[in-house]
Amino acid sequence: MNYKKLSRRPLLKAMGAASTLAAVETLFPPWSRLTAADAPSGELSGNTINLTIAETQVQIGNRTTTAKTINSMLPGPIIRLREGQDVTLNVTNRLKESSSIHWHGVLLPPEMDGVPGVSFAGIKPGETFVYKFRIKQYGTYWYHSHSPGQEQAGVYAPLIFDPIKPDPVQYDREYVVVLSDWSFQPEAAMISRLKKRAGYFNFQQRTLRELASDLAEYGWKPTTDNYMMWARMRMEATDLADATANVYTYLMNGRTAESNWTGIFTPGERVRLRFINVGAMTFHDVRIPGLKMTVVQADGQNVQPVEVDEFRFGPAETYDVIVMPSEDRAYTIFSETLDRSGYTRGTLAPRPGMSAPIPERRPRPLRTMTDMGMVMPEGKEMPGMKVAMDKNMKAGGKMAGMEMSHDSHEGHDTGKMPAPAQHDMQKMAGMEHGGIPGSVPVRHGPDMHGSGNQTIPQVTRARLDDPGIGLGGSGRRVLVYTDLKALEPFNDTRQPQRELEIHLTGHMERFMWSLDGKKYSQAHEPVRFRLGERLRWTFVNDTMMEHTMHLHGMFMQLENGSGDFLPSKHTVLVKPAERVSVAI
Repeated sequence: MNYKKLSRRPLLKAMGAASTLAAVETLFPPWSRLTAADAPSGELSGNTINLTIAETQVQIGNRTTTAKTINSMLPGPIIRLREGQDVTLNVTNRLKESSSIHWHGVLLPPEMDGVPGVSFAGIKPGETFVYKFRIKQYGTYWYHSHSPGQEQAGVYAPLIFDPIKPDPVQYDREYVVVLSDWSFQPEAAMISRLKKRAGYFNFQQRTLRELASDLAEYGWKPTTDNYMMWARMRMEATDLADATANVYTYLMNGRTAESNWTGIFTPGERVRLRFINVGAMTFHDVRIPGLKMTVVQADGQNVQPVEVDEFRFGPAETYDVIVMPSEDRAYTIFSETLDRSGYTRGTLAPRPGMSAPIPERRPRPLRTMTDMGMVMPEGKEMPGMKVAMDKNMKAGGKMAGMEMSHDSHEGHDTGKMPAPAQHDMQKMAGMEHGGIPGSVPVRHGPDMHGSGNQTIPQVTRARLDDPGIGLGGSGRRVLVYTDLKALEPFNDTRQPQRELEIHLTGHMERFMWSLDGKKYSQAHEPVRFRLGERLRWTFVNDTMMEHTMHLHGMFMQLENGSGDFLPSKHTVLVKPAERVSVAI
């Protein structure tokens, strides 16, 4: 630069822009800043760690707002500890309301779990609670408030435990990638609006213009049959998410897509990305165009490496992947929401300031009768289903299936249900995956699981090899639960001594969610586990929406047909009308 030719006005302007950028950068935790290069800075470690929960001014896109934060950061600071270490965490609450910290997926004494009203009384304003426990595991986890509305308002952060033994995952560089959903509306206000009108935030419902387009493309009968089918059920085929991009701003490491969080690499390096979904309601579909991802951990536990192009994960799940960028160019880390209403992105690049194109957005899919667990008579023509099936294919999904009156079989684009073959019956029963427990379709009787349940599927079955709505038909390999195999056999291979079944229920029109038809306030009797027993617990999703289920203080072995190599997870995703069995 020729400094003699730089006039005073441009110089002052440049200095002002630089100082503004520097001020904005201080609002983000050090490990998430644009110039992040080597191992994340700003980590907290040691045997004693101090955390403070308080209100802080933060930058979300081009707006400055107030968040509830940990140590004045959004996300909060990375805590990095070692397996076998004893740690003391002093958590001080500077809010005007009670608060808490839950250590998500961590094996610890119940009184240290951090759930107000269950494991402790909460942290009152101005008080400090002392958490003490030993680290009994390795991997990628996170910690967050378990007090109403605070997690979504910013009280969340990464948690990493390094293994005692040599790490089987080899990498040259690592980054934590935290995906979150931020709302400028308080959570209580959002819930109030959802309870007053279902679909309050859903601006992707079908319109007259779409009806006219469908009539032109598919004809009168298939289109009207499809629309009337949903009208009779008083449900929406576009009911994919309760809170959408209309109310959420999706963040990557606290940054919007425009702010473009960037991780630096040297071509040829093995880069470990620790993905954490801290969203309150959002399911993310993650891909890096131009790079394969090798999944090496699920929920902090090592798995046999599996190469994929894309994965979906729900609130509270984590995945560690290895990528190996070999070219001297930028790559986009792209995360699109399940309902396709929004996205966030970041960048992997050899130098700061670089970016890569955002991939083409996919259209939103439509719910099908598979999501409803509906049964249709064998061989019956279903012209209305062709509309949803075709749109799902265009949205990047595979052909949606249907349940028949006595079996399960994937439908074809003719909308006619063919007679099942023996192969399909075996697949339905899970025999192709070594006999997956809980996979056999179950007919529900008149039991609606309590007055708090709106509807109930006619058939539920395992869908562990199904990538989910809007995925699996684009030519990209999508991670499915049957891909997950533990790196080493779990030390307890006993057959379950007892089996339990719990139904995920709810009334979508009233935004009321429940287990076995009972809201939390109605659940007076606990589900009892016996110390030392081997237990099978089957989650049955009776709703039309995806849910993640998390058990505190323990791992679940996902019964996905992997024999002695069942993967351990602390959170499992249960699709609509699906049965997912875990061993505890």
